Amino acid sequence: MYLVRLIYASKATDRVTQEDIQQIVASAKANNSRSELSGLLCFNRKFFLQVLEGSRSAVNATYRHIMKDPRHTDVMLISYDEISKREFEQWHMGYVPEAGINSEISLRYSGHRDFDPFEMKGESCLGMMLELRKTVPVV
Repeated sequence: MYLVRLIYASKATDRVTQEDIQQIVASAKANNSRSELSGLLCFNRKFFLQVLEGSRSAVNATYRHIMKDPRHTDVMLISYDEISKREFEQWHMGYVPEAGINSEISLRYSGHRDFDPFEMKGESCLGMMLELRKTVPVV
């Protein structure tokens, strides 16, 4: 089995609520567990940034499903790479809320204080996600 890592960004619609985010994370945990996927989701009320790791077929199927979700728009694939090991295996879906994405981290990886993954390179998105994973409890 080939392992892949996919990173995408998208823009939240105005209708996304905190309850929606809780439902997204809970649903992702359950579905990703069944599909043997791991990952991390960041959300700041404007943008989503997510990394998924697993088999090529499971990652691709999940990404196709994500692209159809009406709670976000402008889904953009940032990177898609074959990998030799997972970096986010601690979670079927970890979550970093807006409070976890501070201006120092954003500035370090994007050159801007405000988090906007559309202004970041794939390598920077991965670096930021690797740093943010240190702040997420393993559940």
